[in-house]
Amino acid sequence: MEKDYNTKRKKLILPEYGRNIQIMVDHLATIENREERNRAARTIISVMGNLYPQLRDVPDFRHKLWDHLAIMSNFTLDIDAPYPLPSQEELQEKPKKLPYSNHKIKYKHYGLLTEKLIDKIKELDDVEQKRALTVLTANHMKKSFLTWNKDSVEDAQIYNDINTLYGGNIEMPEGMELSHAKDLLQKKNNNNKQGNNKSNNNRQQQKNNKKNFYKKHNQ
Repeated sequence: MEKDYNTKRKKLILPEYGRNIQIMVDHLATIENREERNRAARTIISVMGNLYPQLRDVPDFRHKLWDHLAIMSNFTLDIDAPYPLPSQEELQEKPKKLPYSNHKIKYKHYGLLTEKLIDKIKELDDVEQKRALTVLTANHMKKSFLTWNKDSVEDAQIYNDINTLYGGNIEMPEGMELSHAKDLLQKKNNNNKQGNNKSNNNRQQQKNNKKNFYKKHNQ
């Protein structure tokens, strides 16, 4: 008797559900009575869902199951599904290409945000607001510069670059001094450290919760 090898069997459309589910779907297409066919379809959906119980709370999980049922039937099922079943044309439709941004950044190390801040400075009429935003932008530029060059940066370089982006001589606040490079780098390191500490605390809290859970249920 010739052995029934998987290599000789029909190729599975969605292998993650296994051959038994595919056999059930193939049989579903042969059921002539519509009511019985609908009932069988719902049963198959329940079995498919039981294969992945961890996904039951995932949004649209059951919708995906019905889509997969349609796919495994080669889109030939005539059933009353609770969701619109996809067509083969819809799944094979190629997504539209996303347009690339044509915005050219003059100084890439400062980023697009810097240019937007400078555009905002141009729009402001309030002197105090304009002065405050100028200081904020200049310090942001200095911090961004230090990301690429951690040694040092002269304030004169920042003033020159902000004037270039402004398209003229931007009115600097009298006696304006930018933050020291050491302070900017220290602040950045502190933020990273706080973020790491928060992640570590969250992991520790999860371990404690898990430990307490097992302790409670093993008493």
